[in-house]
Amino acid sequence: MPTIALDDHVLLEGVTKQFGSTRAIDSVDLAVKRGEVHALIGENGAGKSTLGKVIAGVHEPDAGSLHISGEQVRLRSPRQALERRVTMVAQELSLVPALSVIENVFLGIESSRGPMVDNADLRERFRQLVAGSGIVVDANRRVDSLSVADQQKVEILRALARDAELIVMDEPTARLTAEEASTLLKIMRDLSESGRTVIFVSHFLEQVLEIADRITTMRDGRIVRTSEAESETAGSLVEAMIGRSLEANFPPKVAPSASADTVLEVSGISRSGVFHEVSLKVRAGEVVALAGLVGSGRTEVVRAVFGADPIDTGEVSMDGSPVELRTPRSAIASGMGMIPESRSDQGLMLRRPVRENASLPRLGLFTRLGFVNRRSEDHKVESATGEVDLRAASLEMLVESLSGGNQQKALFSRWMIDRPRLLIADEPTRGVDVGAKRAIYELLAGLAADGMAVLLVSSEIEEVLGLAHRILVMRGGRLVGELDGTDATEADVLEVAFGAEIKESAGV
Repeated sequence: MPTIALDDHVLLEGVTKQFGSTRAIDSVDLAVKRGEVHALIGENGAGKSTLGKVIAGVHEPDAGSLHISGEQVRLRSPRQALERRVTMVAQELSLVPALSVIENVFLGIESSRGPMVDNADLRERFRQLVAGSGIVVDANRRVDSLSVADQQKVEILRALARDAELIVMDEPTARLTAEEASTLLKIMRDLSESGRTVIFVSHFLEQVLEIADRITTMRDGRIVRTSEAESETAGSLVEAMIGRSLEANFPPKVAPSASADTVLEVSGISRSGVFHEVSLKVRAGEVVALAGLVGSGRTEVVRAVFGADPIDTGEVSMDGSPVELRTPRSAIASGMGMIPESRSDQGLMLRRPVRENASLPRLGLFTRLGFVNRRSEDHKVESATGEVDLRAASLEMLVESLSGGNQQKALFSRWMIDRPRLLIADEPTRGVDVGAKRAIYELLAGLAADGMAVLLVSSEIEEVLGLAHRILVMRGGRLVGELDGTDATEADVLEVAFGAEIKESAGV
């Protein structure tokens, strides 16, 4: 059991937190030093977010003790944590959308002159806050008009306005572009160098290795080890997280038969101002990836193929027959399935059980005269969730209570009930940990090996190279190149995605 050191900002001794029969964190001992960036990593469900929330007063521990700045405390709410100068920036932001940046930053701690808000003093305080932190955001902009990255900055400014000395950041880069994430990492380093302590909860291992001073790895609610970041690699962290070594990140590719039929054929589809003259084919047993930069039009193309968005011109055929895709319902009827880019916004009913989420697209298989045959539905869903290794206490468990990896598996399970001829997978591993990624890779490769056609969209070039038989690269809404997935390199993909100038500008 650790003892309190002079430079310990936070010390936990034997901390346990349980939700029902699930022990989220189990007898955790941890010391976080003042002024460091301390990363918490682990697979989804490992307990890292719960541990961060205990430190920030969101959850009260069931057992053990918590010390802040050398004093034992009992935090029953985030307000009590803030009184100890501890706060949290969560993945789901808690700003007031209709208010301005400055109103959100000083909400509840406004300057006043009599019964009125002293706007002049408020603006001076904001100016000093921005000057001192280097975090620049337009004070007058409404929060709901800001990007996610700028909303993150507002959350941090709000924490600094309350004189927070320790900030827990829970997956703060999960919804950011690479450039936005890089900016946020710099802000975190600046906070650390100014003497503040940052606890960084993340599953992005490269970011963790870049920014953290020390890294605590968790598995099954327990701490595996705490180590200096400079002594770790992505491979060593993965091995610690999952308890085994990954000899290969991706399963072997099984080449489709030379005589395999064309399942999907897209001929010259366009949508004004979005994408232009896109043509592609996907054969049975083949994984074809759409690669390109953010904004290149990849997601817009696959949404149009699935009938979620309209097209102006062109044609889509399944198994040699043109199909009129006015809605996703017609796409499903033609033999398509889709894993959308955002599982929470476009895919899942978070407040409904696993059973309903899995059976939704195929509900007609279990319905007779308007009534659902629950026995048949349960049997099919249980088989489908087992096939994707979805881990839930029961089929009636609400999807919102599942880890990110299991939520993603819930999306896959709905297409195991009555398998489509074509599966469109748009960012299929976004927001899941390395263990769940490997499971999804094996699932996609297995479906292709069984003869399903797979159209993949991914922003991770390693993922594209590891899974695809062919790579189609988009730029500016157009297909600009095709690469063989067996021998293409990251440099090849980037060169086509950016254009020939990539060799000079990036040193590729």
